[in-house]
Amino acid sequence: MWRLAFIALFLSLPFFAAHSGTTGKIAGKVTDAQSKEAIPSVNIIIGGTTMGGASDIDGEYFILNIPPGTYQLKASAIGYSPVVIAAVSVTADQTTRVQFTLQPQSVEIGEVAVTATRPIVQKDLTSTVASVGSDQLSKLPLEDVSAVVNLQAGVVEGHFRGGRSGEVKYLVDGVSVNDVFSGESSMEAEINSIAEIQVLSGTFNAEYGEALSGVVNQITKVASDHYTGEVSAYTGGYFSSRSTLFPNIDRVDPSSLYNFQGSLSGPLVGNALRFFVSGKYLYDAGYIYGKRVFNPKDSSYFNGNDPSQSYIGATGDGKYVPMNDSKRYTIQGKFSVDVGGGKDLVLNGMYQNHDYRTYDHQFRLNPDGDYTYHLRSYLGSANYTAVFSDAAFMEVSGSFFRTGYRQYVYPDPIDPGDPVVDPRYVDPARMRDVGANAFLSGGTQNWHFNHTSTTLTGKIDFTAQISPVHQIKAGAEVKLDHLQYDDYQILVLPQNNFQPVMPNPGDFDFNIYNNHPHKLSGYIQDKIELDYLVVNVGLRYDYFQPDGLVLINPDDIAGLDTLAPPFPGQFVRKATAKQQVSPRVGISYPISDRGAVHLSYGHFFQIPDYDVLYKNPNERISSLGNNPNFVGNVIGNADLQPQSTTMYEIGLQQELTPTMGVTVTGYYKDIRNLLALQIHLKDNSVKFGEYINQDYGAVQGFTFSLEKRLTNGFGANLDYTFQVAKGNASDPNDAYNKASAAQPIAPNKELVPLDWDRRHSLNVTLTFGTPDDFIASAIGRAGSGLPYTPSLSDQRTGLENSDNRPGYYNVDIYMTKYFTLFGNARVSVFVKVYNLFDTANELNVFTDTGRAGYTLALTQQLPAVRGANTLAEYYTRPDYFSAPRQIIVGASFSF
Repeated sequence: MWRLAFIALFLSLPFFAAHSGTTGKIAGKVTDAQSKEAIPSVNIIIGGTTMGGASDIDGEYFILNIPPGTYQLKASAIGYSPVVIAAVSVTADQTTRVQFTLQPQSVEIGEVAVTATRPIVQKDLTSTVASVGSDQLSKLPLEDVSAVVNLQAGVVEGHFRGGRSGEVKYLVDGVSVNDVFSGESSMEAEINSIAEIQVLSGTFNAEYGEALSGVVNQITKVASDHYTGEVSAYTGGYFSSRSTLFPNIDRVDPSSLYNFQGSLSGPLVGNALRFFVSGKYLYDAGYIYGKRVFNPKDSSYFNGNDPSQSYIGATGDGKYVPMNDSKRYTIQGKFSVDVGGGKDLVLNGMYQNHDYRTYDHQFRLNPDGDYTYHLRSYLGSANYTAVFSDAAFMEVSGSFFRTGYRQYVYPDPIDPGDPVVDPRYVDPARMRDVGANAFLSGGTQNWHFNHTSTTLTGKIDFTAQISPVHQIKAGAEVKLDHLQYDDYQILVLPQNNFQPVMPNPGDFDFNIYNNHPHKLSGYIQDKIELDYLVVNVGLRYDYFQPDGLVLINPDDIAGLDTLAPPFPGQFVRKATAKQQVSPRVGISYPISDRGAVHLSYGHFFQIPDYDVLYKNPNERISSLGNNPNFVGNVIGNADLQPQSTTMYEIGLQQELTPTMGVTVTGYYKDIRNLLALQIHLKDNSVKFGEYINQDYGAVQGFTFSLEKRLTNGFGANLDYTFQVAKGNASDPNDAYNKASAAQPIAPNKELVPLDWDRRHSLNVTLTFGTPDDFIASAIGRAGSGLPYTPSLSDQRTGLENSDNRPGYYNVDIYMTKYFTLFGNARVSVFVKVYNLFDTANELNVFTDTGRAGYTLALTQQLPAVRGANTLAEYYTRPDYFSAPRQIIVGASFSF
């Protein structure tokens, strides 16, 4: 019933709109070259499209709903020579101002051609937005969207301005691609299909919700009215002389890394039906290899007092096995249908398959016993655009997004038609054969984790330029989510003669749930553009219905573990709906024709990830005898409040020369209602955790950016960030971890540096050469070390995050040479080298030394040999260091 109510409400709001954030605007004024007076009724047309506008009595004109890209504008009027301006750059959500000066036709000059230059100062920018177009992407050593994001000022390993992970909303063509279960992005557009990437790290407008720290807007290319295409391929591999740390990469192996990608666009039925398709396949074996000394069924015995009595049962073939490899392929198709009358229908579909592994040090000699991870993502959308006039258009869109996640060792525990569980699973005792400080000599990870999250979204979008000053946006959106989850452990027990068996759904070792939360949101926003001031002011409303149950009193659940769901009302109640209102305002004030100051302020809210809302609905709470330090399972809380951030920003843009400018921005974030764990007691003896809203933080910093456009064969960008990110805890599970380590579980009473608190960051990009001939570029990164908590023998020797790891630096380079074949057809060859100097950046450290390559554990009186390895081998941690040098060579063909 609630679905019908929300759909009815949604359909009753055609006067609202939610601009998708995928188009921009061109505006300006047309004047007479001689009299300097405004010229009305001048036609301004965007070449190669049906888009255009006309100047009013004051000579003002605007063109709305323009996809990001580079265009040619033509202005023509009776009695005047036409003027064509090329290379006009349009960015999503921004206004590109283009002024025309027309000569009377009495002056015989013919058509005037001018090349536009993108202004250094974007005067309608009221908060921090970084836009990277396809032209820039093609000139830099960047392989994916994540690399582009991490290159921006204020971003540290995916953390935007000091926020936790999962606080960033990722969009592909206006559709959210965050997995609602984990909060992380589960799909990204490939670089070869992207027209523009927008990274919003400031106080973004009211049209964007469900994000505390930032928005990444991936806008893919539109279907073209003429045929264009590109195919490319590359190969390469990792190469390092540090063979002790990184074995098996002492030479470049082309079979360890290869990529194929291509795209094609053009008309199918004139301009009535156009298409864009792209695809990519990438295999990367990674840079960390294990050695198959053991097979999962092997067993061993280690006698620490008398190693001669030890038994090592190794049946492996001794081959190297990739342990952080990745295989990904992506297919996208976009079709644009002109249905007549100024109406357009765009159909978009994307599929992405990602299989990968993450390195687990324990399994280095038994690599086949560890988990593999499998992510499948599907996106489909339909967008119908109706243009009512030059000043107003409406979009009606619907989208489907599904993420399927699987984590296992062996794919399906039960073969089709065969009730016998995969016999390769072994007794978990095999993972305890050799004790501490030794690689596993057998065993398998016996758990399976699976979830499928599906989101259906309906939106109405309407934008109206009600006057040359006011552009109104308003919006309504409905989201229907469906979350299916199960996890289970393959049981290998003596009572079953050590034959693997499946538990029953609902058993302690088989957790399953199925929830249907839903969301409704709306906003209204006005962009006020005056000659002396630009104001973005908006208001957003969000509503969330969690569709879940919550414990009434977590400290009184005696007897609950003897019951099966659904639980009686004495223990649980339905979670209540949540709603909030978020005001946003931004102001840009031009201080001269070459500079502008902006101020912005906003409230931002985000519902916690569904994983923490619905975790463990069977209320499974494990115990371990009378161990007072043991903490049982964690229980979700469907009644959690939205997490909130209040953000402030002030910035200055200043043009130094027509091709060079600087931007300085200061910001402050007050973060509240973050997730934390509260420890409870079951039956006054067994500890367990429940998620609550408790943690908080504060972030302050400033960024300095210098941009030198690529002119005369040289371009450069420099971004420096100083930031202090503090909070009472970095991890929502902080109390759980402390309780498990028998430490006081009370939250910190004063703010401590967060795990991603990098005080100083510097990114430098240099570009040399001439487009369409030869380009060489380099990206250099440097920064101070992240904090860590010093300890000795698992006991703290300092305050939380009171010391810092070593700093880091890295250099990547890219070189390409273009060869023109005929017409617009050309071939290019390229070389990319990541981590050019093979720098050993220490990403993680041993907490007793603060270094990644040495620990005081090596000085303890322990046997030099532990199982099948020495102590020194065990404490050699390749996962503590950044990726070694990677070399790529390839070629492309385009037309």
